[in-house]
Amino acid sequence: VQLQASGGGLVQAGGSLRLSCAASGRTFSSYDMGWFRQAPGKEREFVAAISWSGGSTYYADSVKGRFTISRDNAKNTVYLQMNSLKPEDTAVYYCAAGGGGSYFVGDYWGQGTKVTVSS
Repeated sequence: VQLQASGGGLVQAGGSLRLSCAASGRTFSSYDMGWFRQAPGKEREFVAAISWSGGSTYYADSVKGRFTISRDNAKNTVYLQMNSLKPEDTAVYYCAAGGGGSYFVGDYWGQGTKVTVSS
């Protein structure tokens, strides 16, 4: 599976962005999908994950209620809708294909898309 993330950019605090991650390959729908982020000088951290069917979603406490993960298996794409953005959400966001539900582990990774939230 090859993954291509897009949709990052510069936004003011309180604003919204939607990230997309397009996957190649016919096995996309068999993978759970996840989003991670890495802020400057910090380790990569889990943001959200969604089961292969889209029926289950999981979120880090720091984004719960503000971010929504979704997927469209017909389009081989997973999304991350980010609302009420805060400066601490500034990071490079990565999508991944893998498994594990709430203990999601990525097997395949995209290249990352940068999100900058200004105060």
